[in-house]
Amino acid sequence: MPEVDLVFPRAFVEFADPGDEDQVFRCDLTWLTSSYMCIFGQGCAGIYADSPDTGCCTLGAHFSDADDEQRVAGFVAQLTPEQWQFHPGREVSAEDWVELDADGERKTLTIEVDGQSACVFHNRVDFRPPGAAAGQGGAGCALHGLALQTGRNPLETKPDVCWQLPIRRTYRTVEQQDGTSYTEVSIGEYDRRGWGPGGHDLDWYCSGNTEAHVAPEPLFVTNAPELTELMGEAGYAELVRHCEAHLRSRSQLAIHPADPH
Repeated sequence: MPEVDLVFPRAFVEFADPGDEDQVFRCDLTWLTSSYMCIFGQGCAGIYADSPDTGCCTLGAHFSDADDEQRVAGFVAQLTPEQWQFHPGREVSAEDWVELDADGERKTLTIEVDGQSACVFHNRVDFRPPGAAAGQGGAGCALHGLALQTGRNPLETKPDVCWQLPIRRTYRTVEQQDGTSYTEVSIGEYDRRGWGPGGHDLDWYCSGNTEAHVAPEPLFVTNAPELTELMGEAGYAELVRHCEAHLRSRSQLAIHPADPH
């Protein structure tokens, strides 16, 4: 099915951040109550047609800041050749997994294998660790796999942008007529526009695609850990209250057009 148009009616809610009196959340209820789910390995076509097995890992991941990179580095050091297809086979150094983009920004290294470029942590479909049983190995993020194998949530081991996608958190300062201001924190859909001008050149994208709107529960439930990390526990609890109210009233409010009707 084709992707839906990028512009359509959405319902938003604004509420004070219970954890910070200087912040106000602005949340896209249409997106957060949608039936979106990641379908990597279950029909994901990849953002580029020539790399269908690498999902959205094709371009690598930019670090949000030095703390993000340092946190990931701690988990990279824990990876073994049995978990990471492109492990150097010795003590890992930054040169093995970090590179600079054209603007000098730090990101995960991308490598090309059989004509498909992707993040160095993306194990390819032919990955079969030594001694692996039938069904083990295959495509997927080594850092994601490490989290599952050690009882962690993947948001602990992966770069920020990886676990946040396709949820988008943005900030702006709102100046009011009385001379006061507050920080608006928006929580919404990371659609293809979020990738910048190149986003319009992606061959396939998930957030607005009907093929990815197949979850049995709404996104605010399935992505509870990510939203809690982005908003804090009190902020997320307030979001749940508004999402549940929206679901009770959604026959009269905006529904994501990629959802089943």
